[in-house]
Amino acid sequence: MKIEKTTPANIDEYIAGFPPEVQAILEKIRTTIKKAAPPAEETIKYKMPAFTYKGNLVYFAAFKKHIGFFPPLAGNEKLKHELSVYEGPKGSLKFPLDKPIPYGLVSKIVKIRVRENLERAEAKQKKK
Repeated sequence: MKIEKTTPANIDEYIAGFPPEVQAILEKIRTTIKKAAPPAEETIKYKMPAFTYKGNLVYFAAFKKHIGFFPPLAGNEKLKHELSVYEGPKGSLKFPLDKPIPYGLVSKIVKIRVRENLERAEAKQKKK
């Protein structure tokens, strides 16, 4: 029998579903995102913690052996080398749980995504 995992109501509920050592990592990622994008709002999308600001910013999720980080960050030459170490499928990043989590990189990515979203929002306003 397959047990369907229900969608958590919020990020606190999502994090509470993991062992303490993973909870600590998820909390630190959450805090890092909040510091990099103070106006961003927390939400749950696709059953994962997500942050939005003028559109989707980032998603993250815990898996058996890694933390998945989902920023659709393509074409950023400055971060290309740093990102390549963690490259996952379809532009996602995989941070192995048995290695230090690159919180500084998470912060950089979030700041870039905020800038991209602001630019996109401004461009939409100019079209109107």
